[in-house]
Amino acid sequence: MPEFLIPDAHPAAALDRAWTVLRGGGVVAYPSETVWGLAVLPDHPAAVERLYAVKGRAADRPVQVSCQDARAALELARPDAALTALSALWPGPLTLVTPARPGTPPTVAPGGLVGLRVPSHPLALALLRRSGGRLLTTSCNRSGQPPALTAAQARGMGLADFVLTGPEDAAEGVPVAGQASTVVQLPEGMVLRAGPLDAAVAALLAGLRAGG
Repeated sequence: MPEFLIPDAHPAAALDRAWTVLRGGGVVAYPSETVWGLAVLPDHPAAVERLYAVKGRAADRPVQVSCQDARAALELARPDAALTALSALWPGPLTLVTPARPGTPPTVAPGGLVGLRVPSHPLALALLRRSGGRLLTTSCNRSGQPPALTAAQARGMGLADFVLTGPEDAAEGVPVAGQASTVVQLPEGMVLRAGPLDAAVAALLAGLRAGG
């Protein structure tokens, strides 16, 4: 049975509890500026396996690595001009799928590709900092179903061992934006999923091509 934080608990205590759950191989649900997410530690094989199981996700469909800042994200990727240019949009609703640096674990970069994201939601960033800077993440929903947009919806799905909330979630019904991040594959610059930053991505890539 999932353990849930009482809504008025202090955020520091909530983060400590989330870290305890993650360290024990559990799954944590958390809010982002797009939709609610599910997170596990990337270096905990049993937790990664469990994330795929609760999500109902096929093993050949990778999840993303959420990072505390652009530096932590770029350390996992092969250097690339387009990657450097687009990383200026972090933190924000942008996921970049790019070749990983050699030696990156396959749980993080299956097939040699890694999906990188730096969220801008303060509680998501606080969770990342508390957890060492990186988490393996995916949206909070069963595959093929709509993602959770509120703490109440995240609880109701029953997918996480702990639902991380802050004071702003006390009413349980405050929704996040509800639009998933823009996803871009590099080095091609191909938009795999439209999202909030499509125009900004197009402008940066156009400027890069014009200068090259």
